This record gives sequence, structure tokens and C-alpha cells, in this order.
Amino acid sequence: MKYFLGVDAGGSKTYAMIANEQGTVIGVGKGGNGNHQNNREQAENSLQQAVSGAIIASGLTKDQMEYSWFGLAGADRESDFRILRPIISRLGLPRTEISCDTWIALRSGTESNYGIVLICGSGVNCAGKNPRGVTYQCGGFGYRFGDYGGGYDLSIEVFRSVLRADDGREKETVLSERLIHLLGYSSVSELREDYLDHSRDLSPQIAELLFQAADEGDQVAIGLLTKQGDELGLAAVSTILHLAMEEDSFDIVLAGSLLTKGDRSGIIRRAIEQRVKHSAPNGTLRILTREPVVGAVVLAMESSGVRVNQEVLDRLSLGKEGLLL
Repeated sequence: MKYFLGVDAGGSKTYAMIANEQGTVIGVGKGGNGNHQNNREQAENSLQQAVSGAIIASGLTKDQMEYSWFGLAGADRESDFRILRPIISRLGLPRTEISCDTWIALRSGTESNYGIVLICGSGVNCAGKNPRGVTYQCGGFGYRFGDYGGGYDLSIEVFRSVLRADDGREKETVLSERLIHLLGYSSVSELREDYLDHSRDLSPQIAELLFQAADEGDQVAIGLLTKQGDELGLAAVSTILHLAMEEDSFDIVLAGSLLTKGDRSGIIRRAIEQRVKHSAPNGTLRILTREPVVGAVVLAMESSGVRVNQEVLDRLSLGKEGLLL
């Protein structure tokens, strides 16, 4: 029997999963921040913790891993890989591969081995692979480098909109009352003065206020979520054009908490669809329902020559419950 390890390392959590070639999950492990761009030492410790936890739970040894695939947040450029290769090497696994976490989300979300993935969590990213095997990444480096949205950016937009509504530059919005309540102020004026006097970061959780407000018909919230969807759609179109996929049939996988959990009324999703349909009429939006770590295990299997069918995918998807997500 062959065994495979998949790892999904993000900015707040790291998950490891071990499965056999039939897709039966026999070990899982968890760690904290796995993004070396946030804290290199912490990321290495989290990877060690998650992998060791999965190995111990499985009752196997590292040498028994046929292939291991690491989907890592922040694995975007060669300068990142020069940092990450030694970290992964120190784990002591025989055969490993490193990719950006976008690729494991894509493989987890589609039955095919190509398509487009849009991620909208604390930040945003877009990547694609065409049927010819050519890949392209659009963005993923933050607002300064052309991205828009995700929890951090949208929290700033909520904050700005509330201040603008207070002085009349923006429509009135229910976000005003909800933001000052969330942050513990009695008025927008008090909030403004305190933030002017002190340098305070805004939590990406502020962005979650948008969804309930939009569900209630708040036009400011609807406008911000629509813009988020339009910007994600632009990234998808750019990727589609770079990969010459206009005539192809493929899935567009929607991943990240703002898309998989937050967008209950589908405002972001509809804006993405509206932007994409003219460039790629055969592209189909699919919300990610499997954990991305499943995609990491699948890629490890496929790299070793294992054919992954629907039955294997179903077993892997059931195995994610051990992660207690």
C-alpha cells in the first residue's frame, strides 16, 4: 500500500492529511500560521507540528510517504521558493513538491486537472491552468500591486464608507451603527478621533459586517460586495486571456471564506459571473466544498502516477472531518 501526504498552509492555520492510494484518510494534523511571509520561524514550526501530528496519527513513518505535496500561502516567486525548499527539506520526507496554495484549492474544487481558481479570504488571488498545461497567476500580492479586496481591504472600505457617510460624502448606511458597536465606540465622531490619535490596525473580520447589511438591502454594502466580485471577475478574465481559454470548457473554483461562507446571497458570485461570461461562456463557477488540503493529497497521488477517480475523491472528502474544521 502506498501513502501520500498533503499539506495546506495558510496565514492562520496549517493542515496536514495522510491517505492511502484508495483515498482512505489515516492521519491528520494541525498547526498555526504556515505563511513564511508573516513569520518564518513560526511557519516552519507550524509545518513541523502539522506533519508530525499526521504522521503520529497514522502510525506510519516519514519514510513511508510515497509523495508529499505542500500548498503554501506565500509560495509565489522564486525568492519564496529559495526560503521554502530548505524548510520543507528539514521535514525529512523522501519526495516532496511545493506550490502556491491556489493550486491545491483548484485541484480540490474541480474534477479536472485544469481550470481557474479565485481566492477571496483575508486577501485575494487568482490562478489558472489550461488544458495544455500552461499556468498563470494574476495578483496575490496586495492592493499596492494591483489587487483589490479580501478581508483586509474590505475592512478598510467599510471604515472609509462609515466616515464618509458621517460627513455626507456617502449614503447613509447601517454599517455605521454596526461598526461603532463592533469596535466599542459611542459615535462615529469618537471613532474618528481615536483613530486619528492612535495608530490602530483594522481587523479583516470587519468585512463580515457587509454580508448581513447587504442581505438587508443596504446600498453601500451591496456596492462594495459588487465591486469585490467585479474585481475578482477582472482577474479571472485576465487569466483566461493569458491562457487562451476563451473557447475551452472549464471550472472556475471559488475559494476563500468570503466566497465559500460569507457570500450567502450571491452578490459577489453574480458580479464575477457577469464579468466572466462574455470572455469565457463555457466557464462554470463552482464554490469549493472540499477542504483545499484534499487537493494537496490528490496532487501528491497524481505526481506518483495514481489515477484519482470520483470514489477516491469522495473518501478523501469524508476524511477531512478529522481536521475538526
